[in-house]
Amino acid sequence: MGLWERWNRWEDSHRFPIDATLTGLVMLAAVPLSAASADSFYPVPFDLYLWSAAVIAPLAWRRSHPAASAAVVFVVGLLQVLAGHSLILPADLAVLAALYSVTVHGPRWAHRVAITGALLGSLLMSAAFSGNDPVSLIGTTLFASSIALAVWAFGLVRRQRRLTIDALVDRAHRLEVERDQQARLATSAERSRIAREMHDIVAHSLSVIIAQADGGRYAAEADPAAATRALGTISETGRAALADMRRLLGVLRTDPVDQARPRSPGLVSAPEAGTGASSGATTSPMPAAHDLDSLVEQVRASGLRVSLVRMGAPRPLPPGAGLTVYRICQESLTNVLKHAGPDPAVTVLVQWQAAAIQLEVSDDGRGASAESDGLGQGLLGMRERAAMFGGSVKVGPRPGGGFRVRAQLPLPPVAHHDASPEPTPSEPEESVESSSTPPLDDPATGSRTTHRERPPMNHRQQA
Repeated sequence: MGLWERWNRWEDSHRFPIDATLTGLVMLAAVPLSAASADSFYPVPFDLYLWSAAVIAPLAWRRSHPAASAAVVFVVGLLQVLAGHSLILPADLAVLAALYSVTVHGPRWAHRVAITGALLGSLLMSAAFSGNDPVSLIGTTLFASSIALAVWAFGLVRRQRRLTIDALVDRAHRLEVERDQQARLATSAERSRIAREMHDIVAHSLSVIIAQADGGRYAAEADPAAATRALGTISETGRAALADMRRLLGVLRTDPVDQARPRSPGLVSAPEAGTGASSGATTSPMPAAHDLDSLVEQVRASGLRVSLVRMGAPRPLPPGAGLTVYRICQESLTNVLKHAGPDPAVTVLVQWQAAAIQLEVSDDGRGASAESDGLGQGLLGMRERAAMFGGSVKVGPRPGGGFRVRAQLPLPPVAHHDASPEPTPSEPEESVESSSTPPLDDPATGSRTTHRERPPMNHRQQA
């Protein structure tokens, strides 16, 4: 900020002291000059001092109270003319100063009333000054009115400039406030997104690791090979979680080398040869709906009996929708590992519909305790993810026991030339991938039954 701007800001914040000081200085110079310039026929010269001081004194409030200051100046000038003093120079120039001040700083109605009063005062002053000479009356009226109009016009220009500057300052302030609000909203949304991703990655991976560690500890004495497999699963799950963590946090890196390195959308650059694992995350896309196979296999490796069922013809999803489906399924399976109890049977159903994709994860375990996961961040995160795409998530107990999570995301309509032919009633449109798991316990009879697999589909079913 320059010297002139600092002076204007200081002067604007100290209006009354500055105006009062200037008014006092003007009175010290103008009152004696007004008395000296008066005609000799005035009977009481001291009267001129009073009128001069009275018409100048209200200028001390010309900016702090412009309408009241102008009104007092105009009234004193009118009374001066009625008292027989038609013109007192230079004290009566305060009328023009009051007109300018109320035009620049006063409300709109005030400066309109002021210019009207100034024109009428010019006529009254000219009549008192000219006497019965019509030529002098017209000339004096036109001269005084033109001066008043010129001062009023100049004040309007200054007023418009001040209003424009105030509008620009107010607009800049509102833009700054809006920018700060947008930044806070974006920061809050990004924190929520990272929190959801971190919860899904950490909660799922730790649940698998804990389940494998408990199983390996109990099986270490009876079956050392099972303990070895459990340790291998723990190692793979930990590496996958670490890779997901690096991929998620890669966008927060500020390394100049990473910034200079070209990136692909949705990918994090791989470390260069010889730089070590800590220098960057491995190149890998974010998971999507087609990665449910690997997710189910990972959970199945932890000992959970999971079946993946697909219905309908898969098609490309909007950006981010595939990740939402994957994370909802991941969180649902994590809740099964935590809360479903010992040896539950889980079914993951992915159904492709004409206008939506529906994911359902159901189990026959205890299930009712899935709502008591700390603060419920997992279920809340699932609902938030689905709501971003206009979908919904319903959770609750399943008829006959167990728990069910059902999510539905709307999809754009399929073009007619891309639509698959409708299957006939005799040809089911579902395919089942079942695990080669140990026999299941029938809760009704207590007998052991095997998990049957469907026969391979023919070519029409595969199409």
